[in-house]
Amino acid sequence: MLSWQRLRAQFVDHFVLMSGALFMSLPVYALFAATTHAPGTRVMPRLDLGTHVLDNYGAFLTASSGFSGDITAIGMLWNSFVFGAGFAALKTLVSLLAAFALLYFRVRFASVIFWLLLLTLMLPLESRFLATYSVAAELGLVNTRAGLILPLAASGLGTLFFRQFLMTVPDTLQESARMDGAGPLKFLADILLPLCLPTASALFLVLFVTGWNQYLWPVMITSEEASYTVVRGMQFFGSTSLYGVTLAVVAVLPPAALVILFQRQVVKGLFDGSH
Repeated sequence: MLSWQRLRAQFVDHFVLMSGALFMSLPVYALFAATTHAPGTRVMPRLDLGTHVLDNYGAFLTASSGFSGDITAIGMLWNSFVFGAGFAALKTLVSLLAAFALLYFRVRFASVIFWLLLLTLMLPLESRFLATYSVAAELGLVNTRAGLILPLAASGLGTLFFRQFLMTVPDTLQESARMDGAGPLKFLADILLPLCLPTASALFLVLFVTGWNQYLWPVMITSEEASYTVVRGMQFFGSTSLYGVTLAVVAVLPPAALVILFQRQVVKGLFDGSH
């Protein structure tokens, strides 16, 4: 039976957590409330809801935007989703393969290669964009989805996560697979990949949010309005217009929903070494 002191402690803990959640979500709500009033109303954070929610958001999602009219809000959301999902999937795959190769193959200077990969964590992503853009332009990847995703495929952080996890896998699994005649790729696909799934899922989600919020690289590699992402669209519409604020509210929803729905898997995949 719970004591009064324990109930009071739980109440205080939940009160603090709920208060913090409400405090952090208040700015988003204030922006949402600003987009629910009639067009022409001054767009500013407010707490009172208007009556034009469906009208404003329906017109916003389907209206043509840009100087050429080649993009809509739905198109921007799709571009951001393709970029975020491709960015995360490719980074996760490359990181897993790199960690697998460094641990399970007799690569000369494997430790040196690994530490060189970790050095990339010391450099901001933006510091490599000029050289990366030069290579992408030479390969004809400007204004393509491959140009958005491929140049950012390497990830020292992802390699670190997978390497640390794979080091906890017992050597007996590899020996058993070898005795059964399984080659390296079959060992990876049938044994290691199912074990790595929680870590891969958590890393994918984190990288998806990073890709979704990426601004500078899409600005550099794309110039056509049909390739605009959500973040670039906010810069295009402006921060004080009705469509700009509406896009900012919509842009928060997909990554926030994924993080809320899969927060247990994220915590388990990144911090639970027993899976």
